[in-house]
Order: sequence, then structure tokens, then C-alpha cells
Amino acid sequence: MKCRGLLFDLDGVLVDSTPAVARVWAGWARERGFDPDKVVREAHGRPSIATIRELLPHADHAAEDREVERREIADVDGVIPLPGAMELLQALPLRRWAIVTSCTRPLAGVRIGAAGLPKPRHLVTSTDVKHGKPDPEPYLKGAQFLGVPASDCIVIEDAPAGIRAGKAAGARVIALRTTATDDELQEAGSDWIVDDCAALFLDSASADQDFLLLGRRTK
Repeated sequence: MKCRGLLFDLDGVLVDSTPAVARVWAGWARERGFDPDKVVREAHGRPSIATIRELLPHADHAAEDREVERREIADVDGVIPLPGAMELLQALPLRRWAIVTSCTRPLAGVRIGAAGLPKPRHLVTSTDVKHGKPDPEPYLKGAQFLGVPASDCIVIEDAPAGIRAGKAAGARVIALRTTATDDELQEAGSDWIVDDCAALFLDSASADQDFLLLGRRTK
């Protein structure tokens, strides 16, 4: 898989924050009379405020969003790197990859730090865009930071909303089986499906060239 840049989602791709996310959203949902399991599923891979607007159309959206963010920042119990994430990021030149997440910038920083991941040179968060995933804006901005067209990038995602965002931006997308089913990943338009980042490796011979060459491990 040849590309000039890699654009990584954060939660479910590089970081396992699922228990923390589920705790926060389930608690928020119960307090407001919603089905916790349904809300947790709907919230994944999207900016928090988008979920809040759908569920509470007449609420103070900004205040609700701040409360969700406060709870998520406070809850980092069990936030760890996912298999292969650390190794893949450490093998990549900093200038060739970015993290593109639906988290706010403060929350992204907390989770990157809690998982002990390398600090990215380029980070796109919901704080930095007008339109979140599945809109292509976040991934278009990530490619712009790398200085390459989105069509020369590979997006690594786990959520259907993020896959759609990557495809709409013109990138190719590797989907991970960390969150959704294969049917959901295929329906969203993924080009490849693998278990997690441990299934991928960088061809070291090409790391400093004008392109990156990603390989797929076979068992």
C-alpha cells in the first residue's frame, strides 16, 4: 500500500478508550432518560456535540458538550495504546503522519498522554474544524498539514463515520475491526480491513523517500 502520508483516527485506532467512553456516555444518557447502549453506539466516531444536538435539540448544546468533555478528560482509567499502534507510529517519520480525531483538542491531548503515544507534530481535532466526521473537512485538513493531496494519503479508521469522511476526502481507507463489524466497515466504503495496527508494518527502506510503503502481515 503506497502513499505519501498516513492519517490516523485516535480512539479505536491508536488508543483503546472504549471503557472510558462507554462509562461517560452511558452515565450521561441515563441521567437524561436515554438508552445508554444506543447512545454509546451513536456517539462513537463523531464529535460529541453532533450527538447532543440530535438527542437534545432544545438543550444548551455548548453546556452539555462541556459537561461531556469534562467527564471524558477526568476518566482515563484503562486508556491504553491498541496493539501495534506504538510500533507503527515510532517507525514513521513525524512529518509523514497526523492524528485526525473527533475529540476536542484538550481531550485528545489527555488520551494521547495517558496512552503514552508519541506526540504528533500534526493534530486535527473537533476544535479545529467547522464540520466533523463524516464530513471530509477533518481529513482534508490533515492532508493539508502534511503538504500532500488527500488522494496520496491513507486513512486508518475504525468507525463508519470516519471511513466515510476519509473516502469523501479522496483518500484510501484501511478499516480496523476494533469497533464495528466487517459488514459495517464495507458498507462505509473501506478499501481494506485488518484486525488492528499490529497487522501493518512500514517498509523501512522507503521510510525517508517520497512515499511510504505499508505492508500487511499475514499469519
